[in-house]
Amino acid sequence: MAPITLVKVALMVVIITTSTVDGFNVRSVRTKEKETKMVFYMQDWESGKNVTAVPVAGKNGTNSSVLNFATIVAVDDAITEGLDRRSKQIGRAQGIYVNSALDASDLHLLFSIVFTNEKYNGSTIEIQGADRFFLKQREVSVVSGTGYFRFAQGFAVLETVYLDLANLNAVIKFNVTIHHY
Repeated sequence: MAPITLVKVALMVVIITTSTVDGFNVRSVRTKEKETKMVFYMQDWESGKNVTAVPVAGKNGTNSSVLNFATIVAVDDAITEGLDRRSKQIGRAQGIYVNSALDASDLHLLFSIVFTNEKYNGSTIEIQGADRFFLKQREVSVVSGTGYFRFAQGFAVLETVYLDLANLNAVIKFNVTIHHY
């Protein structure tokens, strides 16, 4: 009888542990899922006053152009409410992008949007994905977030609304949909 009792106890421990782990799902302790939609502009300036994007590596070292394959650019771009560079700043895009296509047509984005505005101050969303920058619109992922955007998932539709290709300056419109808790 002892072996059967031991098996029963072991089986009960497994059942309790499994139901506890499944029952204590992270989603069950979160509040109701929210959806936030927002539009903002990333001011990406590689030349002129107040440069915010700098090549840090590439085939020609720090003299590489973002328009060349294998160039890595560090960014600390202003995120603004409007298209104009002087419009109200609501955050910073901080991270890198890499020209990752042999034909130089794609930037792989890896950066955090760090919000500084009153509503989301200190919160972040993490952007990642392929930016086929010569397309009118393209989509990248929101893969995570912190603070107000904890457990974020979503996407951003990007559109270049200003491009000075000769000086490598651009303004990118982000139309973002985020699901978070």
